[in-house]
Amino acid sequence: MVVAVEYYEGIGRRKESTARVRIAKGTGQFVVNGKNLDEYFTRQVDIVKINAPFSAADENRDQFDVSVIVKGGGITGQAEAVQLGASRALLGMNPDIKTAMRKAGLLTRDSRIKERKKPGLKRARKAPTYTKR
Repeated sequence: MVVAVEYYEGIGRRKESTARVRIAKGTGQFVVNGKNLDEYFTRQVDIVKINAPFSAADENRDQFDVSVIVKGGGITGQAEAVQLGASRALLGMNPDIKTAMRKAGLLTRDSRIKERKKPGLKRARKAPTYTKR
């Protein structure tokens, strides 16, 4: 017998990171790349960031099973990608929370990425030291 699980999916991106977040009604499991949330994200700042969509939507995270696959970038970029993905998944679950999520700034994609290195420069904007003689 195959049991169909109804879930809502959201894609979040930040810097070089991409997160695919699936939220379903459940018992409160939060799995990121096969690990628990606390094992994958060890800094408390990142965990607070990830829990922000649930508090803005007035939803208890213990009511949902959250499954995340995140790739690329660093820890902070991945945490913010998961935050955006979770916000979009919750919005798919309940469209009435859009104004609260928008007010909290959780639905806006932060498009800032690393600037490319330019020829003749050491980095994107740092020039070699000027010497007169």
